[in-house]
Amino acid sequence: MKKQRLQHWILAGDITWAFIALPLAYVMRYGFTWHGPTDGTFFTFVPPLLVAVAIWALIFSWMKLDGFRRGWDLPATLSQLFLALCLLMAVLMAGAYLLRIFLSRLTLSYFGFLLFVGFLSIRCAAHAILGSRYLANAVRRVLIVGNGPVAREMAAKIEGHPEMLCQVVGFLCSSDTSFDTRLPGTASQARVIRTLGVIDLIREQRIDEVIITLSKPGSPEVMNLAARCRREGIGVSVVPHPYELYLSKPQLLDLGGLPILQLREARARFANSWVKRSLDVVLGFVLLLISVPFVALGAIGLVSKKGGPFAREVRCGQFGKHFWMYRLNSDRNCQELSRFEIVLQQLSITEMPQFWNVLCGNMSLVGPRPESPERVKHYSEWQCQRLNVKPGMSGLAQVCGLREEHSSEEKARFDLQYMMHSSLFFDISLILQTGSTLMGRLLRPNKLGSRKEGEISLGATDFMVERTLPNAHSSQSSAD
Repeated sequence: MKKQRLQHWILAGDITWAFIALPLAYVMRYGFTWHGPTDGTFFTFVPPLLVAVAIWALIFSWMKLDGFRRGWDLPATLSQLFLALCLLMAVLMAGAYLLRIFLSRLTLSYFGFLLFVGFLSIRCAAHAILGSRYLANAVRRVLIVGNGPVAREMAAKIEGHPEMLCQVVGFLCSSDTSFDTRLPGTASQARVIRTLGVIDLIREQRIDEVIITLSKPGSPEVMNLAARCRREGIGVSVVPHPYELYLSKPQLLDLGGLPILQLREARARFANSWVKRSLDVVLGFVLLLISVPFVALGAIGLVSKKGGPFAREVRCGQFGKHFWMYRLNSDRNCQELSRFEIVLQQLSITEMPQFWNVLCGNMSLVGPRPESPERVKHYSEWQCQRLNVKPGMSGLAQVCGLREEHSSEEKARFDLQYMMHSSLFFDISLILQTGSTLMGRLLRPNKLGSRKEGEISLGATDFMVERTLPNAHSSQSSAD
């Protein structure tokens, strides 16, 4: 199933549910009496319904509300649908008021609630169907050629996008290349085969597509592998290198058969705009007031700590400018913490004093997390791009599970994606997702390294082969 077709089906489901939700909302408000309190009947609501459907189609296309835009993530889907429906209902109520169309606000409220429940159910049902055994035979088995960070990220992306109907069965790399220990499986189980046996191996494993993630995909061995795969009817895809350049906005140009990839600088216009600063001041002030009782409670519990209940650390802000970042005095790296401090850290209450940094203009509510000058001085020029915007209390990297212990390079990939797609709705969505992430972190520990794919190692003359999955469906289920 192509992603575009999936989007069309979900939009069709949304529109169908809208036509069902309005009669239900009317019944919830008036019962089965089909006469409203003013001039009307149920049909008074039909023109607003048609307008709502048209507006929703536009919002759906603009915000990519299929639920799989950046991979399936329930908190992200919840926040995006909530914001989109708030916008829809605001437009409907404002339009009805300006046009003097008297509609029951309670009926519209019921309508909005039913839309939210129905739209969310449609996306959850789509996710369940994509991971069900009924589509197990439609899942394409994918083999990744490579053993580095790009190979890992490609496997993670495929796992996070069930709508692609793909399953990573293994990895291939040169037999004289040491395995990246962060890849699934263990290199100790790998076996070596001859080059001529690769195609037989691919047939045996029923591979449908090979994805090449090597930095030098033009080597003779890889070119021969690609040619053989194409002759066997196996799809071949290539991740261009250097991969980091593709966090800009690429555009493919065909110049007389010669492919040219144009890399256009992605400017973080909203991230540096007055609208974002206004959001930081208004919402930051409200959140600061809300956080005062929690911070006060935490400070009372930490008053006996050496140095007092509060601490400050030097961080690099926008354009590398140093500033003091405030937090509660609880050591993140300490192995022996009281239950009280663990709760403070898991709920990020220790970071709430940074609302003051937001009001002072040193930080933003959403943006790349600020890092120490010692860490920043080791940035590559590519990583330094994350300093073009104000650092944030939360961001896309944090919502996706990255923390202090993760490398700056891993976080920079998410931070630059945020900078490219920053918008008012994206910021508010990330703020809502942060609350969900904090609660999830409190209720369950992080599960790292849960992927179960096997590994296959491919070399110039020899291949290292590791155990593969027993079937195409098992990985799909575990990923869900």
